[in-house]
Amino acid sequence: MGVGTNLKRLRNKTKLSQQEIADMLGIDRNTYTNWESESTDIKSQYIPKLADIFNVKIQDLFDDEKKFQINNFENKDNATTGQQGIVINITDSETAKVLGSQLEELIKALKK
Repeated sequence: MGVGTNLKRLRNKTKLSQQEIADMLGIDRNTYTNWESESTDIKSQYIPKLADIFNVKIQDLFDDEKKFQINNFENKDNATTGQQGIVINITDSETAKVLGSQLEELIKALKK
């Protein structure tokens, strides 16, 4: 998750529009929209102002709040086996331990 996703999440949490934030920063709405979509980088002079608007620390604008992500996949390259599965991306070691334990318990329960 990038800074644009964090900006959008924080903006939605505060119920501010892109135009309202752009006005607070004295910039064009398209400039702010490009930051959320990560089409352009945020100029460093606006980072402290964004943190103030959202009432967060500067680091919170860049932190990846998402600890893990689960995606389904199907192997379309090998149509004869029809392989399917799940990919789990974990970015936090404590979350990995908890999820691993929970998966072990689930597998044991399924074997019964």
